[in-house]
Amino acid sequence: MKSDAATAEVSQPYAQALLSIAQSQNLTEEVGGDARTFLSLLTGSQELTGFLSNPFVKPENKKNVLRQLLGEGVNPCLRNFLLLLVDRRRIAFLEPILQQYLALLRQLNQTVLAEITSAVPLTETQQQAITEKVITLTKARQVELATKIDSDLIGGVIIKVGSQVIDASLRGQLRRLSLRLSSN
Repeated sequence: MKSDAATAEVSQPYAQALLSIAQSQNLTEEVGGDARTFLSLLTGSQELTGFLSNPFVKPENKKNVLRQLLGEGVNPCLRNFLLLLVDRRRIAFLEPILQQYLALLRQLNQTVLAEITSAVPLTETQQQAITEKVITLTKARQVELATKIDSDLIGGVIIKVGSQVIDASLRGQLRRLSLRLSSN
């Protein structure tokens, strides 16, 4: 398994290079959208991740699979970048590279990532209320929401922005009540 430090050391320069190329062509948002789509494809398919990371699979086979997956719909800048990663034997770091690119893009756009965990799917109104609250707290220009469902919460939400966590879930409230009762 790769260490976090080694992964960061490899992914940072590649993510910066992709951002520089995208900026030079005024395609940062388009590449970002394609990166999000491809990242969700990677996280949803262990087979694809394993195939791309496998050192015994020939680079040409990896390139052919990437070309088929990406088709003509993806930005040529990102497609060429992915093929370059195969050539440089860095395709195993694709997921952290794309995550780092998105983090750099958020930093460039003064956008914060708010990870929302809720017991049930949030309505559009609830998402908008959370977005406004996060903007107020962080003074960011924009907020990107990443939602996740966890039925163990019983109700409410947990909002994570950077290292700050706001636990407004019933499970969290019950845990805090239990701690208060046991300390008396």
